[in-house]
Amino acid sequence: MSDEKQDSSSILTWLTVITFLIAMVAIFVYVPTEQTEGAVQRIMYFHIPAAWLAFFAFFVVFLSSILFLWKKEREWDIYALASAEIGVIFCSLVLITGPIWARPIWGAWWVWDARLTSTLILWLIYVSYLMLRHQTDMGSMRARFAAVLGIVGFLDIPFIHFSVLWWRTFHPPPKMISPEGLGTGMDPSMVSTLLLSLGAFTLLYFVLMGQRIKVEMMRDEVERLKKDHLYSN
Repeated sequence: MSDEKQDSSSILTWLTVITFLIAMVAIFVYVPTEQTEGAVQRIMYFHIPAAWLAFFAFFVVFLSSILFLWKKEREWDIYALASAEIGVIFCSLVLITGPIWARPIWGAWWVWDARLTSTLILWLIYVSYLMLRHQTDMGSMRARFAAVLGIVGFLDIPFIHFSVLWWRTFHPPPKMISPEGLGTGMDPSMVSTLLLSLGAFTLLYFVLMGQRIKVEMMRDEVERLKKDHLYSN
């Protein structure tokens, strides 16, 4: 990696750390406690950004998979794999924070609500994607099968988003994006804190993405060197 790329990576990492620190102060000090739900409502500032970043990560998988099937270039396959791994992490965080938030409000850790169930299905799809990547033989055929699964899995995301609008569910309607406008009905400090948290999570995604791509490229280089050594003997 060149010095310029190292500097850019270091700047992005420090920017992410600083943004997260500011977001934590905003979440636990600046923003007021919600009157109805109490302190547990602060989980929203982790739950919603994690959900949006999971969707974004799987969109990158969707787009990269299409480009890989079209161009047959390893670079797009790497992007899809890296983003799928990060997306599963964020989606896991959604499935963990959601029940913690729901328990005091609904009186239950989990209900088979349309949004909750479809989110669990999304997680299972991309866990299956990663299992396919790691349990099948190396090569382009594995990548093509995974690309198809990565594309099909993304189709669950519009269903997740609109489920609370199509049916009566336990899950509340979108807080930030609604027909009434952006953040309507929320305290302005809550909106700004949520946007700050979303920014911190987005920066974290790009930091993780950069590191994961670098690791995968290094693996490819090691495999290439092994083959060169084998054939040279």
